[in-house]
Amino acid sequence: MKGPYPEIQGGGSLILAWQVRNKKVLVVGGGEVAAGRIVNVLNADARVTVVSPREGLNEEVAYRVEQKQVEFIDRKFEPADLDGVDMVLTAVDDAEASTQIYKLCHERRIAANIADVPPECDFYFGSVHRDGPLQIMVSTNGNGPKLANIVRRQIANTLPHNIGTAVTRVGMLRRKLRKVAPTPAEGPKRMQWMSKVCEQWTLDELCDMTEEDMEMLLGFYEPGNVPTLEAVRLYQPDGAYDGPFLI
Repeated sequence: MKGPYPEIQGGGSLILAWQVRNKKVLVVGGGEVAAGRIVNVLNADARVTVVSPREGLNEEVAYRVEQKQVEFIDRKFEPADLDGVDMVLTAVDDAEASTQIYKLCHERRIAANIADVPPECDFYFGSVHRDGPLQIMVSTNGNGPKLANIVRRQIANTLPHNIGTAVTRVGMLRRKLRKVAPTPAEGPKRMQWMSKVCEQWTLDELCDMTEEDMEMLLGFYEPGNVPTLEAVRLYQPDGAYDGPFLI
């Protein structure tokens, strides 16, 4: 008999948005896989160090080094490279060396991802679609990275073209709302009101919302109303209004 709560499926991963801004990430290796890992963590504003003999760098990683987007150590990995590191990503064609690095990370309680060796990964990289602040990740839990990429592209093709801009506008409104209602006690009301805005306004309306519109809209927060965008633009600061009924 099916219970009243979600069934536990097991075998999955805890998918999180890991904040690594200003964290120190060590990348061991300089080939194609390392290049992809570097982009991922640089996009998350991490401080990246790459350890690899210079002759092992592909063109993209060499470019990151030349542009000083990463710190570069021109040699093979040494245990001392783990000092002060928050995360380790290895991408080298040496299974024995990779396993040794993983064991060292495990001893030091440093989260590590050993490329193409799922049992020696504390976390996996998924296939990510990015549109401004919007990120959507598809993971196969290490079973089929290429398939994850195919699924991600199919999902991305179904998304509205303006979804990233809409998310940016909603983020701006949310930050302004926190200034209007900053206390923890206002939390539930803030969330409920923002939910109404997202549900009642179309993506096009959210994209078209200007900062002036936001300031006007925030005037309806206290009574808990969410007027239409048209109503917001007809509303006057002195309270005069000649337009559609407010929702």
